[in-house]
Amino acid sequence: MSLELLQPIDYEFLQGGSILPKQILGKNILIHTKNTGLPDLKGLQIVIIGLSETRNSFFVNDNYKVNNFRKVFYELYPGNWSLKIADLGDLPNGANVNDTYFAIKEIGYHLKQMNIIPIFIGGSHDLIFPLYQVYQDFKQLVNMVSVDRSFDFSQEDELISGRSYMSKIIMERPNVLNNYTNMGYQSYYCAIEEKDLMDKLYFDGIRLGQLLDNIKLSEPVFRDADIVGFDMKCLAWDALADPLKGQPNGIDSRSICALSRYAGISDRVSFFGIYEISSTPMMDQLLAQIVWYFIEGVYYRFNEYPVNIDNGFLKYTVALSNHTIIFYKSKKSDRWWMELTNDSYLDNKTKTTTLLACTKEDYDSAILDIIPQRWYNAIKRLN
Repeated sequence: MSLELLQPIDYEFLQGGSILPKQILGKNILIHTKNTGLPDLKGLQIVIIGLSETRNSFFVNDNYKVNNFRKVFYELYPGNWSLKIADLGDLPNGANVNDTYFAIKEIGYHLKQMNIIPIFIGGSHDLIFPLYQVYQDFKQLVNMVSVDRSFDFSQEDELISGRSYMSKIIMERPNVLNNYTNMGYQSYYCAIEEKDLMDKLYFDGIRLGQLLDNIKLSEPVFRDADIVGFDMKCLAWDALADPLKGQPNGIDSRSICALSRYAGISDRVSFFGIYEISSTPMMDQLLAQIVWYFIEGVYYRFNEYPVNIDNGFLKYTVALSNHTIIFYKSKKSDRWWMELTNDSYLDNKTKTTTLLACTKEDYDSAILDIIPQRWYNAIKRLN
């Protein structure tokens, strides 16, 4: 069992002595130390696992030390949560990268079986690949969301890297990828061929400008997501407080915390990873707050998945020129969904219907005879 490989945390170093208030997170979560051992997983809802694997990183990586994050995170105060949280320590690198992938996959599989949400911190973005493989083993379709400045399809060989893991995923068999959405992409970091592939596969993308103009566009995307990965190169340089290591354009610190909360509040998100982390003190603080907001979101989940439209939902039927779209609005959360029907069915026995999360603006657009792009892409993937 790969969980046994997890290395304990030097808690004596991290806790900063006994002068810190007893209310802080570091004194109210279970922590894997040499003295206490690995916490009992039974009853846990969220766990933190540190990663350091960067051998397939496409970019120069600072080999981030997760303890830098922990020292800040442990000193934060929890919200009004009733969640059982544990820090399980760090996964050491395997003899080769595939060994690390295998260990992450095995850990992810076990935690998913127990309905425990892991937060993976550190390493390169390709470490999201073994989390996808968990869904292969479960024989379950998966929706992936990356907050990233690029699509991560490029690379010509079989090499998998932090810049090419999506190419590996779409070539995997069996293929269980239902949808991939990129949030915050910047066109000058994306090859034309990558954009063409996104269109061909009817995957979704939200450009950086669109996302920053209306951060709420991310909510329905996260609502349908199973795996979420944040590539921290998506940040603007001022979020890092170090212009020598940052980017001139990107997501600001407030917006990425909002995205993290939306990811947490999604009833479907089972895996959350934060990758490609630069080593700066400001980044440590931001990373701690990103994780804090994700946990806050998990606590405020609405438990509306799977959606039961027969209980507590309002139905709206909109007739467009060439289509009829049925919308549902939750009385509990005021959130919206669109109905998707497989148009290729031959009779009612093979007819399939599913729901796609959407916004009130999608409903308003449909009333004006404008087909929502996410609905169109989803229908194309379905058929």
